[in-house]
Amino acid sequence: MDSRAEDDRNPTWATFDLAELLSQREEMAEPWLAFLQVSTLSAGLYVLPEGGIDHQDPHDVDELYYIVSGKAMIQVEEDSRQVRPGSLVYVRAHAEHRFHTIEEELRVLVFFSAAEPQ
Repeated sequence: MDSRAEDDRNPTWATFDLAELLSQREEMAEPWLAFLQVSTLSAGLYVLPEGGIDHQDPHDVDELYYIVSGKAMIQVEEDSRQVRPGSLVYVRAHAEHRFHTIEEELRVLVFFSAAEPQ
């Protein structure tokens, strides 16, 4: 992260490089990489492999998914829709949801409406 503030936990602004985030996440060998957490917003990178299983639980805050790459389905409550690069999906707080039928590695930027507990 490149930021402009004395305290990186509360930057005035910041820039992120997707290739660097993908590399950091891969080094951690975890599906989730949080890269921004301030009082009013948090964001992360979520990667699921082809054929993978999404084990996430509902969140306490609203979220917005941006599909960077890959192809899958997302189920929100009783409805399922296909997602692909460029798809945006809003999910209300506490709604049951998960990705499934992951046909190509899924890379997703996730934006939470407030700082999601880590």
